[in-house]
Amino acid sequence: MQIASSSAVSTNYVNPADLTDANKSSALQTNLSNYQIIRRNGAVVPFEPAKIAVAMMKAFLAVHGTQGAASASVRETVDQLTQAVVRALMRSRPGGGTFHIEDVQDQVELGLMRGSHHEVARAYVLYRERRTQERAAHKEPANRSEPVLHVIDGGKRMVLDMARLRGLVEAACAGLNADIQAEPILNETMRNLYDGIPMEEVHKASVLAARTLIEKEPDYTYATARLLMYSIAKEVWGKEVTQAEMASNYIDHFASCIKKGVDNDLLDARLLQFDLPRLAKALKAERDLQFDYLGLQTLYDRYFLHVRKQRIELPQAFFMRVAMGLALKEIDREARAIEFYEILSSFDFMSSTPTLFNSGTLRSQLSSCYLSTVPDDLDGIYELIKENALLSKFAGGLGNDWTRVRALGSHIKGTNGESQGVVPFLKVVNDTAVAVNQGGKRKGAVCTYLETWHLDVEEFLELRKNTGDDRRRTHDMNTANWIPDLFMRRVMEKGEWTLFSPSDVPDLHDLYGAEFEKAYVAAEAKAKSGEIKPSKTVQATDMWRKMLTMLFETGHPWITFKDPCNIRSPQQHVGVVHAMLEGGHGDNHLGAVQCSALPAGWRHRVPARRAAAHRLCPGRAKPCLAP
Repeated sequence: MQIASSSAVSTNYVNPADLTDANKSSALQTNLSNYQIIRRNGAVVPFEPAKIAVAMMKAFLAVHGTQGAASASVRETVDQLTQAVVRALMRSRPGGGTFHIEDVQDQVELGLMRGSHHEVARAYVLYRERRTQERAAHKEPANRSEPVLHVIDGGKRMVLDMARLRGLVEAACAGLNADIQAEPILNETMRNLYDGIPMEEVHKASVLAARTLIEKEPDYTYATARLLMYSIAKEVWGKEVTQAEMASNYIDHFASCIKKGVDNDLLDARLLQFDLPRLAKALKAERDLQFDYLGLQTLYDRYFLHVRKQRIELPQAFFMRVAMGLALKEIDREARAIEFYEILSSFDFMSSTPTLFNSGTLRSQLSSCYLSTVPDDLDGIYELIKENALLSKFAGGLGNDWTRVRALGSHIKGTNGESQGVVPFLKVVNDTAVAVNQGGKRKGAVCTYLETWHLDVEEFLELRKNTGDDRRRTHDMNTANWIPDLFMRRVMEKGEWTLFSPSDVPDLHDLYGAEFEKAYVAAEAKAKSGEIKPSKTVQATDMWRKMLTMLFETGHPWITFKDPCNIRSPQQHVGVVHAMLEGGHGDNHLGAVQCSALPAGWRHRVPARRAAAHRLCPGRAKPCLAP
């Protein structure tokens, strides 16, 4: 890699050995074995930062004279510039790759300019241009040979099959709009390869190359998904399969996929009782082409079953497995499974996360959300935290009503002490959500509800703040403010609002509408006369302003309304609705109500009534559960 600023480099030779110490740091302690240089003739040579330093020293000597070779300041400057160039190159290829010699020279030029070495940079630019003209005058071959790269596939070293790689990328771009071209993907892929790269990394490089083009042309997302599908198919089936071969391979491998899942205690053994050849023939491989990159990557990361990190499912097999789980107790199981599969695989409807996680597995938990009321005693509080952990383990979204728990400063009869309030327990709930992953894929989704008259509501509003005592913050769970209509009237009237501990006003939580207003006004009168302690009176507008401020700053707590949910709710329930939300806890979608009066066995849990019965919410792309 001979780069210089003038013809003086031919006579003013600098021994590379003289720069050895200076260039030890320029290597940046990086494993350079994964990096190569593509020369102009197509040859691939090792990446050696020392050569950059030698060339830069030659450039300085050409401008400042040979006396600079003995200058410590020049040596230090060259070393610093070399380090900067190497760092810039490494940042562009953190996992290894190839650099074209022109890219290296561009970085050298940029480094000289940034270092304010303008005379050297100017001479260097002129030298590059002169060398370009000389190569053109000598009529150097315009069609340079492709770089010869070797790959490791199955433990064997072989030459990279460029024709096959090109065919793979062209197939991924086929059928998309005219702006989706294979050449940009191939060029970027080659820039990220190095000699001796594993074949799996070659496929990964093609996916990453296509992904970088999505921001320029959105339809590249489908090309990226198809390249990713190629990699997933090789992981699942252990061989390279083109899109044209997908249909036959689905038929051949579907039964073995189900059997492997059963053998590894991932799937219900009853799935083997299905007519698997019939179901395999119903799979439609062409529907894999409907995926965009993000959708397919999400399925791969979170939903496909795996055995020791190796996936055993592809999209159509995955949808059929989910459909089989939903059809387990149907009379004509195969027909119903195919019916479910047609709806899911066509994207006309998509089940919620717990159904996708657990259908057909040894876990029957298919519902999205469980809502519960927390009792005002330690046994009940920690029993709820236990239930949260168990439900979250299998991807259940959680909603906890904490309004019954006494506030900070309330009297505790058993110990004759004072309560620490709700917030310390919420910290435990928050940490439990982080500790117990949903389906082993992500942190648990929990939402806490508190009524606006609760004495701890001011601290509740600040749970998601990024400042203050972190022991009283919950950064990983959701919060919701349960607001009665009376509070909003007080805001409009610019009146006062009184806060109570639920241990002193236990009836308020189960009342709504006119009955709530009557009981609340009576409690306010007792608080003013000193009969109810502790209590606190604030301006309703100040409380509302704080709610909106926190909502603007943190997105929490959500604002939900108690009276409309009870008076006008179309949900079928008994008792009083204490929490109701149709919104997402992460991937989960809630469509359940929490009631104070429930049938036996349903004291703490109110899931959707039919796990497999879903409906699409008007105006929403995501499904809700039909309770």
